[in-house]
Amino acid sequence: YTAYLKEKVVNKMKIRILFFIPLFLFFIYGCAQNNADAEIKYKDITSEELNQMLDSREDLFLVDVHIPEQQHIKGTDAFIPYNEIESNLGSLPDKNAKIVLYCRSGSMSMEASETLVKLGYKNVYNHLGGANDWKLKGFGFE
Repeated sequence: YTAYLKEKVVNKMKIRILFFIPLFLFFIYGCAQNNADAEIKYKDITSEELNQMLDSREDLFLVDVHIPEQQHIKGTDAFIPYNEIESNLGSLPDKNAKIVLYCRSGSMSMEASETLVKLGYKNVYNHLGGANDWKLKGFGFE
């Protein structure tokens, strides 16, 4: 009789394990998916990389997002304040175009880059160090 009870208990445990393992995996997979979706996807670039892109006449849209407005890097296509980027989407090219954002030091352009990515822009670049680094490296302004 005790062997029968042990077998019954073992069978119940097997059933519970078989039930909870897929449930646990489903939960873990769902959490991992949510974290992946929350990841901000833009590329940071240096002044040297931006200069090379501009020199090679790469197809890009360069935006100064610093407020107050400052002296612009040569080749700037638009000035849109970082905190008004969402209300000025009509001034930007389509969501697949290469868009490079810069400000004075890099913090406002980082915020604007995050905003554009959240809005579905796929090819967003943030200029690290901004106009301060650009000037330090000896590159030109308009």
